[in-house]
Amino acid sequence: MRIALIQQHATNDKQENLERGLEALEEAVANGAELVCYAELAFEPFYPQRPAGSDFKALAEPVPGPITESFSARAAEHGVVVVLNLFERDGDLTYDSSPVIDADGTLLGCTRMVHITDYPCFHEQGYYTPGDTGTPVYSTKVGRIGVAICYDRHYPEYMRALALAGAQVVIVPQAGAVDEWPEGLYEAEMRVAAFQNGYYTALCNRVGEEECLTFAGESFVCDPAGRIVGRAPALEDSILYADLDLSEVDSSHARQLFLRDRRPELYARWLAKEPS
Repeated sequence: MRIALIQQHATNDKQENLERGLEALEEAVANGAELVCYAELAFEPFYPQRPAGSDFKALAEPVPGPITESFSARAAEHGVVVVLNLFERDGDLTYDSSPVIDADGTLLGCTRMVHITDYPCFHEQGYYTPGDTGTPVYSTKVGRIGVAICYDRHYPEYMRALALAGAQVVIVPQAGAVDEWPEGLYEAEMRVAAFQNGYYTALCNRVGEEECLTFAGESFVCDPAGRIVGRAPALEDSILYADLDLSEVDSSHARQLFLRDRRPELYARWLAKEPS
C-alpha cells in the first residue's frame, strides 16, 4: 500500500490552501498513492501562535463541512483514503480534529486531539477542547488506521491504545517547528512507538515561516521494526511517498511478543497511583 504525506505551507487564504491541498491529492493519486494524509491545520494558519481572541470560534468549521465535503468527493472519484486535520466546531465547542475518509468518500469518523498543551506560540488550550472521541481505529479499504494528533504522540498510553485496537498504520498530523526540541528526538519517539506497538507510524508535518514559528517539514514514515522508510526534505513543500507492507505488522516483535506478554492487571493498580 502506497502512502503519501502532503507537506505544504499554509497562508492566511484558507480557500487557496484548500485548492493546493486538492491539487496535491491529484498528484499523489497520479503517483499511485492509496492513502493521502495532511499535516495539522493543513489548510489554515496555525492559529495558536497567538492567544485566542473573543471571536476565535468563527475560525472553525463543522465536520462534515466544506473541507471534508471537498475531500470526500475526491476520495470517491479516485478510490483513495484520506486523513485530514482541521479546526473543528461542534456546537459551542472547538477541537483539533482529524476526519478520516474512506475510498468511497464515506466519512468514517473524526479523531479529536485529547491532550492540549500551552506555552509560547502554542496557545492551544485557548482554542481546543480536549477530545472526546477516544482512540478510534478506522477500518478502511487500505487497512486499519489510527490517528495521534501532534501532542498526543508524546503519551505512550495513547499510542499503545491504538495498537490494542488493532491499528496497522498510525498517522500523526503535526505542527513541529524548527529547533523546537533536540535534533532527532521526535524521530526517535516515533521509531520507538512503531517498534513497541508493531505498526507503521507516519508523521506529516507543517512547513513554512509563519507569525512566530517556522515549521520544519521533514515528515517521515517508520516501519513496525522502528526503521525509517521515507523522509521528506526540510523547509520546503513536498509529497513524501512510502510503500507499506502491512504483513510486517503481524510479524513484528510487538505483535508476536510484546502485546502477548503484557500484564494489564498490574498496570491498572500502578496507574491508579498519583505521582508523588
